[in-house]
Amino acid sequence: MGSASMLAKRVLLTETPVMVEIQKLFRLYPDCVSLAQGVVYWKPPKEALEKVQQLIWEPSVSCYGADEGLPELREALINKLHDENKLKKSSVMVTAGANQAFVNIVLTLCDADDSVVMFAPYYFNSYMSFQMTGVTKILVGPGDPDTLHPDADWLEKTLQKTIPTPKLVTVVNPGNPSGTYIPAPLLQRISDICKRAGCWLVIDNTYEYFMYDGRKHVCIEGDHIVNIFSFSKAYGMMGWRVGYIAYPSEVKGFADELLKVQDNIPICAAIISQQLALHSLKMGPKWVTDQVQSLVSNREVLKDALSPLGNDAIKGGEGAIYLWAKLPDKYQDDFEVVRWLARKHGVVLIPGISSGCRGYVRISFGGLHEEQCREASGRLKKGLQQLVSEGMVP
Repeated sequence: MGSASMLAKRVLLTETPVMVEIQKLFRLYPDCVSLAQGVVYWKPPKEALEKVQQLIWEPSVSCYGADEGLPELREALINKLHDENKLKKSSVMVTAGANQAFVNIVLTLCDADDSVVMFAPYYFNSYMSFQMTGVTKILVGPGDPDTLHPDADWLEKTLQKTIPTPKLVTVVNPGNPSGTYIPAPLLQRISDICKRAGCWLVIDNTYEYFMYDGRKHVCIEGDHIVNIFSFSKAYGMMGWRVGYIAYPSEVKGFADELLKVQDNIPICAAIISQQLALHSLKMGPKWVTDQVQSLVSNREVLKDALSPLGNDAIKGGEGAIYLWAKLPDKYQDDFEVVRWLARKHGVVLIPGISSGCRGYVRISFGGLHEEQCREASGRLKKGLQQLVSEGMVP
C-alpha cells in the first residue's frame, strides 16, 4: 500500500504540466526573466477592483452561488455574446477559468473509449485534460507548415475513416501556442466537416480580443459547437479564475449534464471573482483592446530577438500573445535548449515538445512591460546567436 502502483493509471499516464517544469527552472535560476507563461502584465480595471473592495463584506460573497454562475453575470455575458460574438442561440455557464471549462466539457461529452482530435501545435493543458479523464485515443492532426492552420483536408479524411467517429474536435483561435488566427472561412469549413461527421467542435476563444494588424475575431455557433471564453488574459484576471462556456441552448439535456460536472468540481466559481468579472465587463471591449495594442511593440522586439534563427523559422503573432519558432534542425531536444537558455542567458521559454512539436519553442510577449521585454529580448537574441554560431557552450 502507498506505492505508485496504487495511484490511478489515467493520472500516472498524464504528462507532467510544462509550467511545473518551468517553475523548477526559476527556482534554480532566480534571476531569469520569463517569456514562458501565458500571462499579461496588466491588472483588472481600477474601477472594477474598487467596486469589489466595497463588496467584500457582503454576506452573499461568502456563500455558495448558483452552479451555473451569478444570474447578473450570466445575463451580461449573454448580452455580450449576442452583441460582440454574434452568438444568438447559446446558453452560458461560468467556470473557474477556461481550463476548468474545458474539463467540464470533456467530462460531459466524452467517455474513456472515445477518440478525440487536436491539431499540432496543440494547447498542452487541453491534451492533459483528455489524458487525466481517461481519453487516450488522441488523434493529432497536422498544421499547415507555413500558416500553422489546422489541415481541414486531413480532418475530413480522418473523420470519414475512423470508426467509431471521433467524439470531439478542438481548436484554439487565435492559437496557443502558435499565435496564429484561423480565418472565418476555414473555421466554418472545420465546423461543417464536424457536423457532417456527427462530432462536437470545441473552440477556445480565450484570446478573442488579442488580434493584430487589422484582423477581426469571428465566432461561429451550431448545435454541435461549444465555445469557451476567459476573463484571465483580457482583464488581467489570471489569479481570479473566471471563464465561461457558451453551449447550444437547443441541445436537450446538455445543461443538466454539464451541471452535474460543475457541481462536483467547483460548485461555482468564487463569488468575489464573478463580481469582479461583472464589473470588469462593464468597462467594455475597448478597455481590453487598448491594453492589447500595447503589446505590438513587444511582439516586434521579440521577432528581432528570434532573427538569428532565420525569418522562415518564426511563425505566429497574428493573435494571442505568442510567437512560435523553429530551432535549428540539430536541436530536436528543445527542452534542453530551454534549460540552456535559462542557465546561460537568463531567459525562459516554453519547449515545443509540450505542444506535440519537437524542435520548437513558444515565446510569450504578454507578461512584460516594454522596457522589461527589451531586456528579455536582448538576452534571448544573444543566446540564440550563440546557439546558432557556437552551439550550447557550457
